[in-house]
Amino acid sequence: MNNVTEPRRAPWKEIFGWAMFDFANSSYTTVIITVVYSVLFPNVIVGDGPEYKMGLLYWSLALCISYGLVVVTAPVLGAVMDFTAAKKTFLFASYVVTVIATSALYFVEPGGILLAVVLVVISNYGFAAGESFAAAFLPDLGGPKDLGKISGFAWGLGYFGGITAAGLAVGLLGPQTLDNYDRQRWVGPLTGVFFCLAAIPTFVLLKNRGQARSLPTGENYFTLGFHQLMATFREIRVYRDLLALLVSLFFSFAGLAIIITFTFNYGDKVIHWSPSTQVLMFVLSNIAAAFGAIVFGFLQDRVGCKLTYSLTLVLWVMAIGLIYGVETIGGQLNRWLGTSWETQQVFLGIGSLAALCMGATQSAGRALVGLFSPPDKAGEFFGLWGLSGKLAAIAGILSLGLLQVRFGLKTSILLTSILFILSLVSACFVNEQRGRNTASAKTILDPSQTGP
Repeated sequence: MNNVTEPRRAPWKEIFGWAMFDFANSSYTTVIITVVYSVLFPNVIVGDGPEYKMGLLYWSLALCISYGLVVVTAPVLGAVMDFTAAKKTFLFASYVVTVIATSALYFVEPGGILLAVVLVVISNYGFAAGESFAAAFLPDLGGPKDLGKISGFAWGLGYFGGITAAGLAVGLLGPQTLDNYDRQRWVGPLTGVFFCLAAIPTFVLLKNRGQARSLPTGENYFTLGFHQLMATFREIRVYRDLLALLVSLFFSFAGLAIIITFTFNYGDKVIHWSPSTQVLMFVLSNIAAAFGAIVFGFLQDRVGCKLTYSLTLVLWVMAIGLIYGVETIGGQLNRWLGTSWETQQVFLGIGSLAALCMGATQSAGRALVGLFSPPDKAGEFFGLWGLSGKLAAIAGILSLGLLQVRFGLKTSILLTSILFILSLVSACFVNEQRGRNTASAKTILDPSQTGP
C-alpha cells in the first residue's frame, strides 16, 4: 500500500477549465436562488402580503422538489457515469437543462406561481445534478496534497462568477418590484446566457478520462446503475469514514442551504436593510467567501481537510448566535464605543465575517469526499455526496419554511445553529487518514478499469 504512486496534478489549464464551471454555475445559485429571484418570487410572483410567508413557503417547496429529484436520480446516474466513462456528456446535459429552464423564466407573469415553480424545479435540478457531475472530476485533477487547494481555488473563483452575474442583474434590471417587472423578467435569460458562455472553457479544456465498459448481458444502463449503487450500499461499512462524513455533511449542508436560500429574505424582512446595505452585503460577503475558500483551501493541504472543515463549523455556530442577537450586540457596541451604528450595519459586518466560512465548509467537504473515493467510484461517491447535500437542502429549507410560518423568520434561523452543532459532532467520527487508506486499498484490490 505504501508503494502506491501519488497521482500527478493535472495541467493548470485543465484545472482552470474545471474551475470555470464553478464560476459559471455560481451565476445560477447567486442570482436565482439567493439574491434576485428568491426575493422577486415571494414579492411579485406570489405577492401575498408584507411578510410573504406563503411566498417563502412556495419557494421552499419548489427547491425541495428539485432536490428530491436529485436524491432519486443522482447516485444512479453517477454509477452509470463511472461505468460509461461519460462524465462530460452528463455534465453537458445538466448544463443545457439549466440554461434553457432558467432562460424560460422570462415567460413567468406576476401571479403565475405554477409556471414559476415548474421552471425553478427544472432549472435547479439541472444545476444541482451538474454540481455533483462536475465534482466527480476532482479526483482526476491531483493527489491528496493538491485536492484542497484545487477545490478551494474553484470554489473561490465561483464566488467571483456570482458577483459578476449578480452585479449585472442588479445593475441592469433594477429593484424587484411589480412596477419594474418588465425589466426584472429578463433575470432568467441574463443568468442563462451568462451560465452558457462562462462554462464554455470547461468543455474545451477539461479532459474526459477513462474507458467505457460493455454492458453485461441482460442489463440496461438504469438497472446497471441501480445494481452498482446497491453494491456500494452493501459494502458501505468498509467506507465508514465516508459514511460518517456524509452524515456530517447532511447537517452542515442543511444549515448552509438555509443560509443561502434565506439570507437576503432575512435582511429584507427582519433587519429591514436599505438597498445600499443589500448591495454591500452581496459584494462583501462574496468577496469574503471567495477569500475564505482559497485561504482555507491551502490550509486544508497543510493541517488536513477534516480539521479545516471542523473549524469552519465552530465558526458557523458562533456566527449564527451573533446574527440572532444582532440588535443587542449593536446596542452594546454603541454604548461601549460611543458609536451610532444601525442594526443593518452591524448585521453587514457579522454577515461578511461569517461568509469567510461559506465556501470553505463546502470546499473542505468536497475535498474529503475526493480523498475517500477510489478512482473507479468517483462518480458514484460524488453522487452520494450530492444525495446527502440535496436531502439536507430539503430538510433544512422545508423545515425553515414551515417554522417561519409559525414562529417568524428571526426565531426560526436558530435552527441552523443546531444543525451545525450536529454536523460537528458527526465529524468527530471521521478519521481522515483511515479514509484515505481505505480508498487506496480498494484501488489496489479492485483496480480501476477507467484508464489513465
